[in-house]
Amino acid sequence: MRAENSATRTSAIAVVADPAVTPHPTSAASSPAGSSTASPASTSAASSAASPAGSSAASSAAPSAGRSGTVLAGLGVVAFSLTFPATAWGLESFGPWSLVALRSVLAAVVAGGVLLAARVPLPARRHWAGLAVVGGGVVVGFPLLTTLALQTSTTSHAAVVVGLLPLTTALLGSLRTGERPSRAFWIAALAGAAVVIAFTVQQSGGALTTGDLYLFGALLVCAAGYTEGGRLARVMPGWQVIGWALVLCLPLAVAGSLVALPLEPVHLNAHGVLGLVWVAAGSTFLGLYVWYRGMAAIGVARASQLQLAQPLLTLVWSFLLLGEELSAAAPVAAVAVLVCIAATQRAGRRAGREAGTVRSGRESRPVRS
Repeated sequence: MRAENSATRTSAIAVVADPAVTPHPTSAASSPAGSSTASPASTSAASSAASPAGSSAASSAAPSAGRSGTVLAGLGVVAFSLTFPATAWGLESFGPWSLVALRSVLAAVVAGGVLLAARVPLPARRHWAGLAVVGGGVVVGFPLLTTLALQTSTTSHAAVVVGLLPLTTALLGSLRTGERPSRAFWIAALAGAAVVIAFTVQQSGGALTTGDLYLFGALLVCAAGYTEGGRLARVMPGWQVIGWALVLCLPLAVAGSLVALPLEPVHLNAHGVLGLVWVAAGSTFLGLYVWYRGMAAIGVARASQLQLAQPLLTLVWSFLLLGEELSAAAPVAAVAVLVCIAATQRAGRRAGREAGTVRSGRESRPVRS
């Protein structure tokens, strides 16, 4: 019975780490009640799983998962870096309210078609509140507030919000999911945020615009959506997280389109259509899919710091696609940001290895009978 109680305590600890998330059921959880007495074979299997060889196999798989998670989150950052230039293109054809509503409708149609084709069942009732936070933050709130800001701000100035987003997401992620990054991580994260803010403010001449209020609001709602989406991506695939969030927002998006389109003039051109297609399919669906999948693999805090590179990438796209000026200080800022990103990722990996060593040491302890 002590062996059974020990296993029960281990499971309870895993649940307490994030009480709002229930992991997928395992075969052990569905075992008959009459099999509570451990047999010699099961005891041997448990010992084998807790052996150094088993721990070695698990530890060797962890770096591979971390690398793939970093790549996926990085691809999400690249997709997001095109959002502001694509939005500026979209505003050539559509008004701000029409553009936001249409991008949500198109992204929801794509997501709903994929969910329907894959015959994905509805999420559990306990996940709908989290999906509503994701939808309100990254499907409605951030696109609407940044689109309104871009009416009076350049994409370079709007990149200020992205410069603060990684740090804000890491803070909310630490509070919401229980992640506890190391002191070295926070120092590097603060340094990266300072570099990005200083560079983007210098790019805009240090002047505040009327769109800054929209940008700060977008910062908060997007960080909340990222954090909740990263948490949900631990219990369901990332594409389902953003897919169901989009479907949940579809009625609101359709209503917004019906109201905004007759009131705002539409002047279709190639830039406007391409901008709409990208913010709908690229930024909203594909970008968030790989982003949430990467967050689930390496954690909210580590993934968020990859976004330190997003403002600089946005400036490059703005120079290439919109003809905005690129400061000579950009390469210096880029190198400084990359150093900070490397420091946060290294600190995150070290903390993960230390936590894994502690867990494996506890699991390898002999169980008293």
